[in-house]
Amino acid sequence: MTTSALVPESPPSRRRGADGDYARLLRRISEAGLMDRRPRYYAVRLGLVGAAFVAGWAAFALVGDSWWTLLVAAFMAVTFAQVALVMHDVAHRQVFRLRRPTEVMGRIVGNAGIGLAYGWWQDKHTRHHANPNHEELDPDVAPDILVWSQRQARASRGLPRLIGRAQAYLFFPLLLLEGLNLHVSGVRALRNRSVKHRVLEGSLLFGHFAVYLVALFAILPADKALAFLVVHQALFGLYMGCIFAPNHKGMPTFSGGERPDFLRRQVLTSRNVRGGALTDLALGGLNYQIEHHLFPSMPTPNLRHAQVIVRDYCAEIGVPYHETGLISSYREALRHLHHVGAPLRGPAMS
Repeated sequence: MTTSALVPESPPSRRRGADGDYARLLRRISEAGLMDRRPRYYAVRLGLVGAAFVAGWAAFALVGDSWWTLLVAAFMAVTFAQVALVMHDVAHRQVFRLRRPTEVMGRIVGNAGIGLAYGWWQDKHTRHHANPNHEELDPDVAPDILVWSQRQARASRGLPRLIGRAQAYLFFPLLLLEGLNLHVSGVRALRNRSVKHRVLEGSLLFGHFAVYLVALFAILPADKALAFLVVHQALFGLYMGCIFAPNHKGMPTFSGGERPDFLRRQVLTSRNVRGGALTDLALGGLNYQIEHHLFPSMPTPNLRHAQVIVRDYCAEIGVPYHETGLISSYREALRHLHHVGAPLRGPAMS
């Protein structure tokens, strides 16, 4: 596991120095100034997200021993997810150009801020960007609780085989456990000796858990503290899942030696979600997933402008470019989950 920057490998055409499809697109994007830094945007965004994070904890303390605290828990779930989106942009070096400030900020907002292990997540996300939707190389489509292809379904055993039969119906309920899964996965990764700065990562992570739990049980009685914990973490996981589910689920997957060139590998496996400023805010700009995968260090506010260039260029070279609405994106993902679970249901339910 490494903590290298989240920058995908150079595509073959660039490695050879040839003027390939991606190189021509990159030149157009660069000439439009869309790879330029946006320090003011990130100063404002980090300030607003930080203010919301502090305001949430202040509201928690002020509301105190009241069931209204569950509304605060819901607000904090949204705030934690927005902090995670900030960590995502920081890790992609959209905020800082240098590695050290990137890692410092990533660990502060991730490990200490929301209990999400920066080192573990960065390694996982780097591998995802390099080979999106590749069944052997992308950890996001590795068979775990859910299966992502009929081949995985046929090979599944135990809980994945049981859940896989109805995974399309269970998908959103299972997302209520995603917050817990993110915390546990970060802790488990600390056992890996290849993780850099394990002591620091672990100290910040367990420091967050300790402060979080002490704050809950110091201000609230046990029943309300437990209710807050459940609502907060469940809605945090649900929101995180709803942000990331539209990006690749239900898009083509690869396996074995199937590995198109860089541009096609990123475009064919990604889905954009149409919408305005509210969609951009709710999904943290990841609704421009195609552009983000092609240019991961591009500042988030530039993705909307890059979309026009990328979409036209894909049409020019004959590469399918998929974009849909938010509800339709969930429908496509669920339809795919239902389809790949067919081998586990039997003829009558397929």
